[in-house]
Amino acid sequence: MPPADPVSVPLPVGPLLMGVAGGLALFLYGMDLMSRSLKVVAGTRMRQWIARMTTNPLKGALAGALTTAVIQSSSVTTVLTIGFISAGLMSLSQAIGVIMGANIGTTVTAQIAAFDITDYALLLVAGGFGWHLIGRGRKGEFQGAMVMGLGLLFFGMELMSEATGPLQSYQPFIDWMRRMDHPVAGIATAAAVTAVIQSSSATTVIVIVLAGQGFISLEGGIALIFGANIGTCVTAMLGAIGKPREAAQAALAHLLFNVIGVALWAGFIPEMASVVRWLSPDDTVREIANAHTVFNVANTVLLLGFTGPLARLIRWMAPVRPEDAVRLSEVKFLDDMFLDTAPVALDLARKELSRLGAGALKMLHGALPHVLYGTRQDLEELRRDDNEIDALHEAIVTYLGRLSQRHLRPEEAESLRDCLMAANHFESIGDMVETDLVEAGMERIRRGVEISEGTGEVLAELHRKVSWAVDAVIHALIDRDAAAAETVVAAKAEIQRLADLAEARVIERLAAAEPQRSEAFRIESDVIENLKRIYYFAKRIARMVRPIAELPPAAS
Repeated sequence: MPPADPVSVPLPVGPLLMGVAGGLALFLYGMDLMSRSLKVVAGTRMRQWIARMTTNPLKGALAGALTTAVIQSSSVTTVLTIGFISAGLMSLSQAIGVIMGANIGTTVTAQIAAFDITDYALLLVAGGFGWHLIGRGRKGEFQGAMVMGLGLLFFGMELMSEATGPLQSYQPFIDWMRRMDHPVAGIATAAAVTAVIQSSSATTVIVIVLAGQGFISLEGGIALIFGANIGTCVTAMLGAIGKPREAAQAALAHLLFNVIGVALWAGFIPEMASVVRWLSPDDTVREIANAHTVFNVANTVLLLGFTGPLARLIRWMAPVRPEDAVRLSEVKFLDDMFLDTAPVALDLARKELSRLGAGALKMLHGALPHVLYGTRQDLEELRRDDNEIDALHEAIVTYLGRLSQRHLRPEEAESLRDCLMAANHFESIGDMVETDLVEAGMERIRRGVEISEGTGEVLAELHRKVSWAVDAVIHALIDRDAAAAETVVAAKAEIQRLADLAEARVIERLAAAEPQRSEAFRIESDVIENLKRIYYFAKRIARMVRPIAELPPAAS
């Protein structure tokens, strides 16, 4: 009897779609369960380790590869890297190395999927579930969940393989798959699919399943893998939305690296196919997994030495414009994704504190000339500047409050308390300028008091030294420099000497035969007292720098 016409064989569309969708859902859930469990088992220091492993592109690539091998998603690693850039913990050149390595790490999923152990998938699910129930402690529970996730991953693959079985006799699908041998069609199709499901690993596994059914040739599978590498960039692009311009540059780096890699190899698919056939002959599934690894390793080796030029190209394509600058009232460094990694979160809080201090210092710099000689409008503008300081102070306190709810080591908890107090002291400096000093200036204007040039010069000497102390403690905080902080504490005698000189001057002027001398004396005395109090807050912050400086840095 002649074989039936393939087109005449009815296609069970409903069961097929349910099998593929359900299998893909189980695969993605299993991969997510496994990656989340691996992150817990690996410890919360992973993010801190990434930040430290970026002193050169090679170390950055190694960090990206190993991290992605753990969390099973290059997109997540790239989004994590975007967070580091936004937080100022990593430069663009360093990030490019991590992104390159992440592409290598994501090939681990394909290598795992290429092992034909689907017959044991449910055994892994059952064993992992049992381990999860009886495992000792939180770590044991997650170890069981990791094994169960691996089993679900393979069980999802088995469901997809069974569901696509009827397609072997459906000629239109066979014809469409044959078109995947054309590089442009394969790359475009896989890029679109990956952009929708936002997982290059899932697309790669689908390719492996179809290859196992004989639908895809090795050359077609390689083209589809190329497209998956481009499509996965969508996740990073979405992750950069709402972030500083540097984050968009990192997402662009991910896109450029993958597009350049595909462009380099698109014309050499037959040659790559020959290499992987030599590595794993007569096993199309393993050949596709190896092609995925060879492609990403080769790209990283070829382009790793060009991270600097690539970073310059990206800065030219997406420059940081003046209008992209973050206002003082807006958070620049704090990121919720680092709350579970206390050293990094504290480092970000310290960076934000330096911005808060810089805002208070800016107000202090303009305070004396406005108080002594400025107009009412000058003083009102000075008062409005404190609103931005108050907004940033509230954001820092809220972030540190959320961090305090995590499990912190004693030295981290102490540093958190010091950061909170430093935030309060910087905010108090702004409040003193906004209320006490501005009010002294307003009183001068209401009373029509004129401050003599000689008195202004003596007050300016004290003002300059107090401003130096605030500036020095900001730099000591950002540089974690306990020695620099000690110079601020040691300046107490000099501050007191200048204050005594200023007080002697205003007392001497009190006896002068000038109108409104008593009103001028009161205003000048208020200025001296408030400048001394501002130094007191700077000195308190300086004493907190030592425990902060003794914490291990979150990034190199």
